[in-house]
Amino acid sequence: MRKTLLTLAFLAVATVASAGEEEIRVPKGAQALPDSYIVVLDDAAFGAAKISRPAVSQIADELARRHGGQVTDVYEHALRGFATRMNKARARALARDPRVKYVEQDSVVWAVGTELDPPWGLDRINQRDRPVDARYTYDFTGAGVNAYIIDTGIRTTHSDFEGRAVHGYTVINDGLDSDDCNGHGTHVAGTVGGATWGVAKQVTLVAVRVLNCQGSGSTSGVIAGVNWVTANFVPPAVANMSLGGGASSSLDTAVRNSIAAGVTYAVAAGNSNANACSYSPSRVLEAVTVGSSTSSDARSSFSNWGSCLDLFAPGSSITSAWNTSDTATNTISGTSMASPHVAGVAALYLEKNPTASPSAVAGAIVGNATTGRLTGTGSGSPNLLLYALFSTEDNPPTARFTYSCSGLTCSFNGTKSSDDVGIIEYDWSFGDTSGGLGVTTEHTYAADGTYTVTLTVTDTQGQTGSQSQSVTVGAPCTACQHYTGSLSGTGASSYQPNGSYYFSGAGTHRGWLRGPSGTDFDLYLLKWNGFFWSTVAGSTGLASDEQIAYTGTSGYYRWRIYSYSGSGSYDFWLIRP
Repeated sequence: MRKTLLTLAFLAVATVASAGEEEIRVPKGAQALPDSYIVVLDDAAFGAAKISRPAVSQIADELARRHGGQVTDVYEHALRGFATRMNKARARALARDPRVKYVEQDSVVWAVGTELDPPWGLDRINQRDRPVDARYTYDFTGAGVNAYIIDTGIRTTHSDFEGRAVHGYTVINDGLDSDDCNGHGTHVAGTVGGATWGVAKQVTLVAVRVLNCQGSGSTSGVIAGVNWVTANFVPPAVANMSLGGGASSSLDTAVRNSIAAGVTYAVAAGNSNANACSYSPSRVLEAVTVGSSTSSDARSSFSNWGSCLDLFAPGSSITSAWNTSDTATNTISGTSMASPHVAGVAALYLEKNPTASPSAVAGAIVGNATTGRLTGTGSGSPNLLLYALFSTEDNPPTARFTYSCSGLTCSFNGTKSSDDVGIIEYDWSFGDTSGGLGVTTEHTYAADGTYTVTLTVTDTQGQTGSQSQSVTVGAPCTACQHYTGSLSGTGASSYQPNGSYYFSGAGTHRGWLRGPSGTDFDLYLLKWNGFFWSTVAGSTGLASDEQIAYTGTSGYYRWRIYSYSGSGSYDFWLIRP
């Protein structure tokens, strides 16, 4: 009888521990801002209708007051939510409120740019090949287009702007409004639309200041800037974000919703010589993500790379306007300098096509890019270089796709394919004699193996482009136990095996997780320490394919599958010692 009671007590404690595990999402690779959080509200908790914009402020005040916090920003347009200051314990309690979808740790963002030397970028983007001819020829100027520079502000009085730069909005409370006390934003604005240094020489430049005099800011502040653009933009509109930080779901959502509202976004890939898919907002699929190239058509050594890039643009040794006087210039390098070249070209395209959607603008820019000229682009990067002249020729389309597999079922997404006019057909070959149609599609294979998947896209003139990739499906191990489960949404957890735990002797525990396309599921191994479940190993990549091998002592173990973002079914494989 005593032995039974002890067993029941253990199970009760274990249940309480798991029920209380509320997570605050921490952007991967980011520097946290203590006691500062971003709260995203859950529309589903309020019934069929979306939360009304006026109600967001009321809900924010009530939730912050209840949990001993202070509201610092309210988001009603780019997303439904707010920023708050409170301690971590209160933030965890706030995350349990049924009206809250998730709470994310606020984090540092920074301007993306550094280094020195002379100008050449404008010369390069209106020629297909080198050597360049020391001329920048253009058919359009961006007149009538509004470019929102989300950055350190703009020195609006600079002579290169000819009165076309205006104050928009600031989140920095230092009395400077959206004036630039750093230089970065003025330089970016000069490349977008300066009379001397700019791509679009008659565009209207709007300063949205989210970074301070040192060139840094917070994720919550950047979201506030994006929220303001979404609420106040005048079409046709393009926004430039030459900034970045760790992977932030809330910032991604804000940018994605702003694009859906009608603003084309050019974003810097980042300067870490790393995978751009690890950072925000560079990983936002709907934005135009820009890597940096040199005057010799090589990837800049600092430039991020990978499948999240759309193309490259000049970013090394770029001269533009500076903030120290109304005639000052500076020559610096970074993907911060590459992105505004693309924003400027977007303004040129929007002058000619003022009703074009952001996806049409992005497709035209990427579809018009010069192919195959770059060296050292990095793993997964497109070999595409920005080209500013939109010819009357109809160029062939470019096929690009991503995929994610769960068990034998794979989801495929061809959204990143592009054409200068438009794609009318997406034709998939799955490598097992079957195929499919559509921008996105799903296929279930009959057996484990590696298959060559090909996407062929066709444009309005019947021209085609193709991409092929090898896709591996099936169990990642032999002689292992297989479990399935599902997560209902961001912040949800489930436990394996089958919601329980197991006892093991000393040895190596191995686990593999595969989740659905477009999600970010993480995998953790937990061990009972006599009082609560303690995490002993974790795998937290940017997608939902995770793997852990952990060598430990004997004891009780269980596996936790956690949704950093998204919902759906998953497969989990386990080998016990």
